[in-house]
Amino acid sequence: MKRFLLWGVASVALLVAPAAWGQTAPASPLTRADRAGRCAALAGWKDDGARILSADYHTAGPAKLPPPNPMGPPPGPPPQLPAHCEIVGIMQERTGIDGQPYAIRFHLRLPASWNRRFLMQGGGGTNGELGDALGRMGPAAPALADGYAVLSQDSGHDNAVNAAPERGGAPAFGFDPQARADYGGTSLPLAVGAAKTLIGAFYAANPRYSYFAGCSKGGQEGMMAAQRYPDLFDGIVAAAPGMSLPRAAMAEVWDTQSLAAIATKPVTPASLAASFSDGDLALVTRAVLDACDADDGLADGLVGNYPACTPQKVVPVLKRSVCSGDKQAGCLSAAQVGALIRVQEGIRNSKGEGLYAPFPWDAGWADMGWRVWKLGSADGRIPAINVMMGAPALAMIFTTPPTLPAPGLNGSLDYALAFDFDRDAAKIHAAGGAFTRSAWSDIGARSPDIDAFARRGGRMIVPHGVSDPVFSVNDTLAWWREVDQRTGGKAAQNVRVFPVPGMAHCAGGPATDGIDAFTSLVAWVEHGKAPDQLTGTAGPMSPWPGRTRPLCAYPTTVRYKGTGNVETADSFTCQAP
Repeated sequence: MKRFLLWGVASVALLVAPAAWGQTAPASPLTRADRAGRCAALAGWKDDGARILSADYHTAGPAKLPPPNPMGPPPGPPPQLPAHCEIVGIMQERTGIDGQPYAIRFHLRLPASWNRRFLMQGGGGTNGELGDALGRMGPAAPALADGYAVLSQDSGHDNAVNAAPERGGAPAFGFDPQARADYGGTSLPLAVGAAKTLIGAFYAANPRYSYFAGCSKGGQEGMMAAQRYPDLFDGIVAAAPGMSLPRAAMAEVWDTQSLAAIATKPVTPASLAASFSDGDLALVTRAVLDACDADDGLADGLVGNYPACTPQKVVPVLKRSVCSGDKQAGCLSAAQVGALIRVQEGIRNSKGEGLYAPFPWDAGWADMGWRVWKLGSADGRIPAINVMMGAPALAMIFTTPPTLPAPGLNGSLDYALAFDFDRDAAKIHAAGGAFTRSAWSDIGARSPDIDAFARRGGRMIVPHGVSDPVFSVNDTLAWWREVDQRTGGKAAQNVRVFPVPGMAHCAGGPATDGIDAFTSLVAWVEHGKAPDQLTGTAGPMSPWPGRTRPLCAYPTTVRYKGTGNVETADSFTCQAP
């Protein structure tokens, strides 16, 4: 029986007596009734603190999706799903030191026609959501429809239970040490162990290959898996990884202070948003393009040679946009230019010591995705995410001891404006009281030590937007260089970073942001085809719908060949520095 104790409980695999764990004999063909019966047999199972809340067999049909975000783009038709067993389970139920009920909930879908592969999809933001376990990764069919068993999880807290407004909302779980650790990554092996046990129960066979794919906080989870739990996955897509989340949260506060310095006083979320008009930000993009666009051999609205787009090139051009007199439309104030330079240069203490990576100059600084993170929408409908989510997360999750800001958006803004980078920055590394580990220890996933992951043949693809306004691509590139130095110049054997010019956080921006990194990952893991480039396709909201470009593995960059259709990827090449 011990062979089934993969997640701290006796395995539900005992229900169907599978082959010995670790064997890969194919499952016997099952009728629809057999599959439905196996699924139903899991419902209500519990043992040693873990239990299945529901197990339902679905026939093929369209996915049932939650209502669309009214602020987002119009949704497409729901994806078609195959017949599958849908399982929701819960484990590690307990009461936290803050008196709140906590648990790790997981969501697993097992297709009737299984391809012997397992995928975990990453979470986002402050998590607390169960996830749909569909494996959606762009416009292609979800992984479930391709035969993958797909897992999602809430990372150890539930926004429906733990996010009471009077306790600070979604980040309130940060007042419990174990909830913070589960959010950081300790929930990963538990959820994966549960999923693989249930896979063995349902199919009487184990996955041949295990994968992870996520962006943002999901990218952090991918990094955490490679660094601390290297046996979980054979391949990982860790896009726009929040591997330095506590530091990046401080950078969000730095940006808020920098931009608030030029806002109308008293500073409010509305005056912060009004500190730059959309026209002002368009002037910034124009300056970046004038300085750097043609460095890749073609002036096409994309800064393909992003490493060459240095402050020394951009700032003199940007300063030409400064008004000769009072601020007016069509020019920038000197204070606006100074604030942007401060944002780009990145967070520092009074000694001039950098506390997070600087942000690159890129063509996406006028994009809605950039402005919503840093400033909020120009019409005031959407507040700055740096204030709305970044500041309370820094207060309650990423510093020790956690603190509760004053209520509401104004309270979060006041916290951000009062943060002192000499006094408070050390709190991300602090421990004390019930918090025996720091937030950085729990959540930071920036170690270059992926040695164990590499030894077992693990592969990782890391796409990252050059115009990402919250996690700097410069941090990701610095991490890759550290891995490369640690491995004697062999980092590319196991991990490749693909910067995406113009792309904002995970998607969007003036960019060829339609990327199928997962197919390339599978080819690398299963067939040894290491990708030197990915292909990005511009979406309908971009300035150039349908445009394609090669996305080059760092440190190579894209360059126009000098001839050929400027809208297609085959007219470009990846060039070594």
